Amino acid sequence: MPGMVVFGRRWGIASDDLVFPGCFELLLRVIWWIGTMILFTYHKGHFGCSGGGVLHTYLVGLLVVLGLIILSLCAIVYVSAQGTITNPGARRSMPALVYLRALLYIPELVWACLGAVWVSDNSQGCDPATVGGVITAVVTSWIILLFTGLGVVFVFDPMGSPRPQPGPIEPLGVRDMESSGGTQFLSTARSLATKVWECRLRLLCCCLPQDESHRAAFSSISQLFSDFFSDTDLVPSDIAAGLALLHQEQDKMERSRDPEEIMSHSPSSPIGQDLQTELEKAAHCMQFAAAAYGWPLYVYSSPFTAPCKLSGDCCRTRAPEYDIIGGDHLGCHFSSILQTTSLQYRDFIYVSFHNQIYEIPFFVALDHKREAVLVAVRGTLSLKVCWNTK
Repeated sequence: MPGMVVFGRRWGIASDDLVFPGCFELLLRVIWWIGTMILFTYHKGHFGCSGGGVLHTYLVGLLVVLGLIILSLCAIVYVSAQGTITNPGARRSMPALVYLRALLYIPELVWACLGAVWVSDNSQGCDPATVGGVITAVVTSWIILLFTGLGVVFVFDPMGSPRPQPGPIEPLGVRDMESSGGTQFLSTARSLATKVWECRLRLLCCCLPQDESHRAAFSSISQLFSDFFSDTDLVPSDIAAGLALLHQEQDKMERSRDPEEIMSHSPSSPIGQDLQTELEKAAHCMQFAAAAYGWPLYVYSSPFTAPCKLSGDCCRTRAPEYDIIGGDHLGCHFSSILQTTSLQYRDFIYVSFHNQIYEIPFFVALDHKREAVLVAVRGTLSLKVCWNTK
């Protein structure tokens, strides 16, 4: 699905991506309009407090603005739900509706400022419920405006020119020299796209510490996203739709398979015995794989018994033998490993729970039952390590 062309440029959002955001905002606006109408009806003819005239103007204007916004949202949701991914013709009027919705942000901003001025200067002596309602309306207005601004930042495409991108340049000597200006322009545009994606990632993961390792991870992933979307007229929702369709196709293939084809050999045959042995080995190793996640997964798997088993080990004074463990301040991670694997402390060679970029928690242990050395590396459990998961 090609990106929508609005304000003379192509954006990173398609015309059929506004159904669910529009429905959510529509629900919020309807509730807001009903609450404002109740407040206005309750105080109709009783605006005698200080600043009552401003309050009356604010409520009437807010009802009108919300009504216009609700009508525009209904039209956006309806048009965005028309057609299909491969047939966007039914949504050709979407840019005009986006222009209309953008214009309505101006009176909404003015009325948010008017409500803030009334609350700060002219609300003395008025009903506390009325003041609280106006404050709620003002705060909601600013929150919606803030999230709208963030949405514009995320769907902004630095290479979103509505004109077709120049094709690849043929290596023909002098022609390459003459086209160096175009190549430099494309390089600058791709560099700008990388910076935009990096800003988006930093904004999404603003709670993470901004050290050197995190900056390197953000830079690598932003380069990956900019390269992927640079030469295709796709939007992120296309990737999500493709993955959903692929998942449905895989489910259909799994349901259509004959059970006899899955188990073509009887368990009593030599091949069946080898399969049973491998399954037992996998189940045994799975205990160590699950133990690498520490106490969160252990408590999740046994929510009633796990806290009692760990309560005696967590938060106690640690002996010197626990010095080999890193990143486990209360000892709960290592205690959950002991409970999951049924191993002794002496069976562990090294355990690390440092959870940072490029530092994934893992442990090395001796498996006496299998006479093997096991290395268990934890998978994705938080945003700190999800960048490294392949």
